[in-house]
Amino acid sequence: MTTNELKRAMVMDKWIAGHISESDVVRVLGISTRQAYRLKAKYRQGGAQALAHRNRGQKPSHALADELKQRVQQLYRERYTGCNCTHYAELLDEHEGIQLSVSSVRRILMKGGLHSPRARRRKNAHRPRARKPQAGMLWQIDASPYAWLENRGPQLTLHGIIDDATGEVLAAVFRPTETLEGYVTVMIEALRRKGVPLALYSDRHTIFRSPKEELTLEQELAGETKPLSTFGKALADLGIEHVKALTPQAKGRIERLWQTLQDRLVIELRLLNVCTEEEANRVLPDLLRKHNQRFAVVPENTGSAYRPLSDARQLEYIFARREYRRISNGQTFSWDGKCYMPKPCYGLPRWEAKEIVEVRVTMDGQVFLWHQGRAWSCVEAHAPSRSPNPPKKRAEPAPPRKPAANHPWRNAFSSKQLQRNTASG
Repeated sequence: MTTNELKRAMVMDKWIAGHISESDVVRVLGISTRQAYRLKAKYRQGGAQALAHRNRGQKPSHALADELKQRVQQLYRERYTGCNCTHYAELLDEHEGIQLSVSSVRRILMKGGLHSPRARRRKNAHRPRARKPQAGMLWQIDASPYAWLENRGPQLTLHGIIDDATGEVLAAVFRPTETLEGYVTVMIEALRRKGVPLALYSDRHTIFRSPKEELTLEQELAGETKPLSTFGKALADLGIEHVKALTPQAKGRIERLWQTLQDRLVIELRLLNVCTEEEANRVLPDLLRKHNQRFAVVPENTGSAYRPLSDARQLEYIFARREYRRISNGQTFSWDGKCYMPKPCYGLPRWEAKEIVEVRVTMDGQVFLWHQGRAWSCVEAHAPSRSPNPPKKRAEPAPPRKPAANHPWRNAFSSKQLQRNTASG
């Protein structure tokens, strides 16, 4: 018997003997009057043993079966290795039809030595920034290189955008490395889905800012403007404020997203047996939809701060590499070692010779001339032929000259001739 049960037996004994009253029993044991009389009846009928719990030493009727526990442990070893307990409980319900609470899953795994107790979290060194009150007020953009396919495929970099107010992943794409093309892809997809946000938060990678962005005092006094990268020029055209974080903690919303995806998305890709970049990008939208249903929140203000996108077709030209070239007499210009000319079409303007034109090259390599807010498609042309220059005449070395046999230089030079030459001189 437990200490509490022995205490109850002693109180019942004194109550029956008349040493204490009913109110004393209720106060000492901390029970109701009805419960006190129930215990008194049990004690009179069966003695102290009647006060002991009847299920002691017996397996509870609602306890999990040993076969179920073994199956949960076996599935974790074979298919779900590395899952946290919350995610594992969700996957068991989704794929195996096993409904268990997170605490039950944790106990089963810890009993099998498959999961360690949760470590106590450290206090946050940085005060978390409050979410924006409206969707569309701030986007956060970043990329995360990681072994997303584990040892089944190459290491990939996941580019993504998250809304600060809702925590919704707006767009994401896998690429081999962190590239401008990856950021442009997710940016165009998010703009077409939602609209134009007010601001964008990024790190200080040279994709987002020009290395020559910092101006000297003399340059500022001279009125020079800061140079922008290709990505920065596109944001300026769309009227999106660009905020560049100085530390990773400043854009902690998307940094926390990478921790969650590295914990969950890796397992989901393993269950789908994804082994290549193409397969990963094909299943990624469904996995992101599942993630948003689980983690996205309702913003404080249900209104939207998004601005409508005037023409979604212009996004490929806005997020394009921009260069300036001088056009020739034949309406051609050079780019990347090749010669291009505008594709003939109705309304095509004509440029003066040696006029400076803006060339835009999309992420898929298409070349356009940008003129008065419109893109004119270009095709590769043959370089203008030039008349060959006549070969230059090169001076040939003079033939060797040998003095004749009777040349004075061949005569012997005696001391008498020296005296004669001296006297004559």
